[in-house]
Amino acid sequence: MIKSLSVGFFLFSSASAFAACSEAQVDLRGDWGTARFTVEVADEPAERSLGLMNREKMATNAGMLFLYDYPQRVAFWMENTLIPLDMLFLSEDGTVQHIHENAVPLDRSLIPGGDGILAVLEVNGGMTKMLGIGVGSQLRHPMLDQTLAAWPCDGDTKHASDDIPESTATGKDDNEDNAEDAN
Repeated sequence: MIKSLSVGFFLFSSASAFAACSEAQVDLRGDWGTARFTVEVADEPAERSLGLMNREKMATNAGMLFLYDYPQRVAFWMENTLIPLDMLFLSEDGTVQHIHENAVPLDRSLIPGGDGILAVLEVNGGMTKMLGIGVGSQLRHPMLDQTLAAWPCDGDTKHASDDIPESTATGKDDNEDNAEDAN
């Protein structure tokens, strides 16, 4: 089910693993540092089909996490998507396998993610380049199988995205972004 969640950058507290890892957010790490995004989760077929369509703006650190029941070949498009998006295609263990930067709004061309994809994270266009996120980065989220996760939900970190001023936001809206699963 899609869960609409608040937006804003977060600093990790050292309180507990539960506080550091929740369905409302994803964490990414790599040799570039770490980042946290507030997300909506689309884990049902109808939710994945709708994605972030018809949204005129999205907060800087917001996104949508598309989760599938099993690893598979996926392709997305931007029909009815009004803002540019970066798409991070993730393997079963949460490792970024492919990134498509700045997908063009309203473009119906298929954007292939590759084989063996279990999840896709969509964030504002240009965000991956701005933060330095690359292939091989690891995503942490409690809905990934924690026994397979490259970065399981058991730690706490400060994120590079915590230092991005809110003035770089593209807007604030709990119903933001728009990309469609053309699977």
